[in-house]
Amino acid sequence: MRFAVNKMILALCALGLLMGNAQAVDFSIEDIHGKTHKLSDYRGKWVVVNYWATWCPPCLDEIPDLVEFHDKHREKDAVVLGINTEALTADRLRDFADSYFVSYPVLIGEPVADADYMLGPIPGLPTTYIVSPKGEVLTRNVGPLTGSMIEDYITEACKDKKYDVC
Repeated sequence: MRFAVNKMILALCALGLLMGNAQAVDFSIEDIHGKTHKLSDYRGKWVVVNYWATWCPPCLDEIPDLVEFHDKHREKDAVVLGINTEALTADRLRDFADSYFVSYPVLIGEPVADADYMLGPIPGLPTTYIVSPKGEVLTRNVGPLTGSMIEDYITEACKDKKYDVC
């Protein structure tokens, strides 16, 4: 079953590559520690932008994989940015992130309908966009994501030698 799912993911990723990649919107959002993050600050790295909520069970299920991926790659070639889509205070989000041992930046978003930082449609949570080192939206994943799925997306994108960071 896992093989079939990974094969489908790679096919969807390839489809996204064939369709061409749009330049990502350069958002600027504050995190739970008061630091402002601009998407363009991460040019030269893969950026995994994860839209999530504290009440969303699949969102919570994917946190350990996102933490592991971020910790493995943050010093080299990729980062995870978690954008919370609720109207929560920084204190509440900070407590939540601490209780889940979240090591990647948790950005304070707002309800999706009001958001101007979306990289594209968010039909449900979690929704994750992968942005290339050149700032292009590579793909979107709706539903829970694993670290190996992220690695597969990046590996597939690197096959055409378009990116320096692979």
